[in-house]
Parts: sequence; structure tokens; C-alpha cells
Amino acid sequence: MSFSPLISELINSLKCLPGVGAKSAQRMAFTLLERNRDGAMQLSAALHNAMEHVTHCEQCRTFTESKLCKICDNPLRSESGQLCIVESPQDVLAVESTSEYKGKYFVLMGHLSPIDGIGPKEIGLDKLDDLLVKASIKEVILATNPTIEGEATAHYIGQMCKAKEIAATRIAHGVPVGGELEYIDGNTLTHAFTGRRSL
Repeated sequence: MSFSPLISELINSLKCLPGVGAKSAQRMAFTLLERNRDGAMQLSAALHNAMEHVTHCEQCRTFTESKLCKICDNPLRSESGQLCIVESPQDVLAVESTSEYKGKYFVLMGHLSPIDGIGPKEIGLDKLDDLLVKASIKEVILATNPTIEGEATAHYIGQMCKAKEIAATRIAHGVPVGGELEYIDGNTLTHAFTGRRSL
């Protein structure tokens, strides 16, 4: 069955969301049209405003509506001398939710992946290099994902820090709290054994 041009456009637009296929997009479109037109208009306005006004923080590159995000604009965040490197703005939220980290961030917006044509410049390592020179950073905490690309990215940044005589540490990866060893995959156990520490 073919839909009218406007309905087809709405369905196709919804398919740009992650994990939304044709059926899900169709269901969303008809739910908005049938039952929640006010909600749809509110969603439309929020999307338009976000796309129009949300940009990247000039220092850490996370999402913000200002030149600097609230974290970078907070002078107390500079006192620790720590800089946490993450792959995405969602990772900033994850670290912040722990309430343990009090330093600043640098968001890569991805990871190194030569196969996909993503090199150091594409993830802002030239900007990170400038930041390492200008800011008084004592420790870089590498919190990239524990994937092959994430590990390669962490190693590359670690070498950048070493050249500038800045301490670089990697967040621990391994057995999750409450996890049972028999259900843990081999790679995770390898990380756990490699990253073991004294009690």
C-alpha cells in the first residue's frame, strides 16, 4: 500500500532514528497523527530548536547552546588538573552520573578507524594536542570504549601524552559488580586479569 506524499515523508524521516525500521516508523507516524498531534507539534518545535541552537562546546566539544558548556565554564573543574577523554556526549553523562569525577572532559565524537577513513584529525586530536599544551593538565584519563578501535584510540592518545610528559591512565575494564565468572566472556576476563591491582 502506498501512502500520501506527506505521510510517506513523515515515515521516512522517522527511519533516521537509531533502531527504527519501516514498521516502527509507520507505527510512530500513525500514533502521532491519530492520537497525539499536540505532542507531535511539540516534538517538531523541540527538534527544530535543538538543531538550530545546539552546537559543540569550544573547549571539550560536547553539546551545548553556549560557547562553553557548564562543565568547562566551571572554574572549580580545572583545579584537579584532570582531563577525561570520552568518545561521545553520552559518555560524559555516564561519567557524571557517578559523581566521582571532578575534572574536565574532551569528547572525541568517535574513535580512530582507518578503514572508515577516520584518522586523528577527524576526531579532533589536533584540538586535543593544543589543549594539552595550553591547559595545566596533570593527568589524562582515557575512558574510550573497550573495543579494538577504542583501545587503539586510547593507545594513540597515551603516546601523545607521553611525548608531553603528561600522565595518562586508562579506566579499568573487567568483571562487572555482581557478575559471575562462568558467564563472563574471555576478552572481559583477559582485561580483568591484565588490569588487576593490589589490595
